[in-house]
Amino acid sequence: MASNDYHFITHWHIDGTVEEVAEVLGDALSLTRWWPAVYLAIKEIAPGDENGVGRVIDLYTKGWLPYTLRWSFRVTESSYPHGFSLEAWGDFNGRGIWTLTQEGAQVYV
Repeated sequence: MASNDYHFITHWHIDGTVEEVAEVLGDALSLTRWWPAVYLAIKEIAPGDENGVGRVIDLYTKGWLPYTLRWSFRVTESSYPHGFSLEAWGDFNGRGIWTLTQEGAQVYV
């Protein structure tokens, strides 16, 4: 199957601290627990260094459209707890950049 390029931009406001949000987003293996309708299976392939850089995760996911995606990501940068970057490949390719900023009682992602 040919690979497709996607471009997603999202902005979230989440109650909590930057550290709390970073812990949840950094726990990729728990994605099937808190979003089971999208994340069907997740497996860690490589743990990465002490900051998570180099960590590789394989994912099997689905959305509202009638197809599933098999893809992987590697953490390429980490500035815990303020964000991280990754590269993705498989059924879609690209990169992701997460920036976490405390705004009062909420975190802007």
